[in-house]
Amino acid sequence: MRALVVRLDSFGDVLLAGPAVRAVARRADEVALLCGPRGESAARLLPGVDRVIVWDAPWVGLEPPPVDRADIARTVDRIAAFGADSALILTSFHQSPLPTALLLRLAGVGRIAADSEDYPGALLDVRHHRAGHDHEAEAALRLAEAAGFPPAEDDDGRLAVLPPPETSALTGPEPYVVLHPGASVPARAWAPERCAEAVRELAAAGHRVLVTGGPGERELTARVAGRHGLDLGGRTDAPTLAGVLSRARAVVTGNTGPAHLAAAVGTPVVSLFAPVVPAGRWRPWGVPHLLLGDQQAPCADSRARTCPLPGHPCLNTVTGLDVLAAVEKVMVSR
Repeated sequence: MRALVVRLDSFGDVLLAGPAVRAVARRADEVALLCGPRGESAARLLPGVDRVIVWDAPWVGLEPPPVDRADIARTVDRIAAFGADSALILTSFHQSPLPTALLLRLAGVGRIAADSEDYPGALLDVRHHRAGHDHEAEAALRLAEAAGFPPAEDDDGRLAVLPPPETSALTGPEPYVVLHPGASVPARAWAPERCAEAVRELAAAGHRVLVTGGPGERELTARVAGRHGLDLGGRTDAPTLAGVLSRARAVVTGNTGPAHLAAAVGTPVVSLFAPVVPAGRWRPWGVPHLLLGDQQAPCADSRARTCPLPGHPCLNTVTGLDVLAAVEKVMVSR
């Protein structure tokens, strides 16, 4: 049997699909993962994925492309060429799977399962209703089981990635703590000056601090690292970042992909969590963690991309000393 798992969102969303992918891979002879461009590097890290199909869907993402009939036709053909007997469409709690389900029907996929509150007509064979407050990873697993893909008895349901490479030549000696200051949307990012303050406080307490970030974040990571941290901005692709995080005693970051990558390699997380989305659904999964930030702020559950309140109070009231105390609590479990 060939199975298709769909998760069209970002890097961290794809990592959260990992436990469900493993459940599907137990029963399927071949598993393809259909993902967006922002999730591709995460898809290639997941155990159980045999093939990755990348498509930028016009109904997903921060900057979705326009609807293009020819592009959709090509995508239908690519999915049809895989020949999936069964498909699992994974979406966040606020998304509809039905546009994707229509695409898969046109591609001839035999059996399609998804969480859907909307009436699906002929688009779904398994219409599942997710529990109201399930974590995203947990909800994906429940859907997989409802579709006939239960997890293995010895699978703990945590996030996981393929074994990462050795990174000591890049990081220098252990032990160290990682701080990742960037985020995909401004509302989820701790202020750069607060990040720099945390680096100074951690260094003053005797911790080596590594500051990570993507190629477009070099200016940010240099500012945050200053004279007290090691700036790795732009120097880590996804597998290398997994290796760096796997050897950290703790990772400090916002609600963003590296938080889920840290969880996937078993590293405790201090999460600067802006409440624009519910922490219960998006917190680091399966590892010791502490959430910092006012979860009852007026912006809670707004899904705002830019903070609607002056001064970003839900996060910027957190200090470097708060982060130091949280790091020293979570890394005891490391």
